[in-house]
Amino acid sequence: MDEQVDLLERAMAEASQVVAWRRHLHRHPELSFQEIETAQFVAEILGTLEGVEVSRPTPTSVLGRLRGDLPGPCLGLRADMDALPVTEETGLPFASERPGVMHACGHDGHTAMLLGAAKLLAEMRHLLHGEVRFIFQHAEELSPGGAQELVGLHLLDDVDFFVGQHLWAPLEAGKVGIAAGPVTAAPDSFTITVTGRGGHAAQPHLTIDPIPVVAEIVLALQQIVSRNIDPLRPVVLSVTQIHAGTADNVLPNEATIVGTVRTQDVSVQKLVAELMERTVQGIAHAHGADARVDYEKGYLPVVNDPATTQRVRTAVANLLGENAVTQTEPSMVGEDFSAYQQVAPGCFFWLGSRNEANGIVFPHHHPRFDIEEGALPLGAAALAAIALEFLAG
Repeated sequence: MDEQVDLLERAMAEASQVVAWRRHLHRHPELSFQEIETAQFVAEILGTLEGVEVSRPTPTSVLGRLRGDLPGPCLGLRADMDALPVTEETGLPFASERPGVMHACGHDGHTAMLLGAAKLLAEMRHLLHGEVRFIFQHAEELSPGGAQELVGLHLLDDVDFFVGQHLWAPLEAGKVGIAAGPVTAAPDSFTITVTGRGGHAAQPHLTIDPIPVVAEIVLALQQIVSRNIDPLRPVVLSVTQIHAGTADNVLPNEATIVGTVRTQDVSVQKLVAELMERTVQGIAHAHGADARVDYEKGYLPVVNDPATTQRVRTAVANLLGENAVTQTEPSMVGEDFSAYQQVAPGCFFWLGSRNEANGIVFPHHHPRFDIEEGALPLGAAALAAIALEFLAG
């Protein structure tokens, strides 16, 4: 399509600007619900684009509206903006200037790409039949998440489709991963507190030591997945923290286990929570200890609507070529894009950001995480192409 070729050329011409935006954001990261400067930066750039109406639904989010010359549906394009509590170790010249805070998941790139798409679409407004809603979302990394807050404001009730993209370290730059159905998992968390009776470490028979109790619980939790769940239904149950004790000669009163459960099916999620409760209470009771399980549900799984996903795939394939598009397997990470999919059909896809030749190989949330910046204009063009596909009239 001539429009697609022209769009890709336009995006490549804007590549240096999109990269500059990303580097500015990378240098000035802000944590979830604290994206004050980031939101102001985005709002100021959107305000320079002809035809884009800018509003601030919350103090740390931005909403842009671009209405086409002709009536039609409304498409929501979403980018998340928050950073992580990670100390950067990349050595980049534009590394984080905020100690202990880093864009270690690519949200700086997501924001820059959506700004790039907004610029491209503002210049092609005459081709749009309907409206594009640019959603610059806060707090994706911290439950209950910014997506749910924006949905709760009812400012997106009239959106007909939602699309989001995520830079993806496992995927080579230049590739786009798109799949219908489950994409991410429900990222639940749990805290197990075991209370015994402390005392002198030389007299364990006079105590109820909670440490061997939690040790037994940790091992037993692994059997919930391996012996109670259908192996064809994915589950991850990981213990990530154990806390107990203050001295080498004191048996503590209490020990705590913290971890996460990842599922892609609501019935499996419910079953795992029930089995955890039963397992923990049984082991604690056998040792004469008390136990409490605090299980907190996270985001819903992202599940891509097949029809919407096919249209996204068509747009991206027309733009970058069939060889650029690959079907990815579901991931057990969590993503609050699922909140938008409770409002209208949606598609969430991956944009490759890996470049082994340049050493860009570290995983998300790693202190040396980086992205191949050559992917940024491709992502901006992809979002714009998707908007043209959905609003072609």
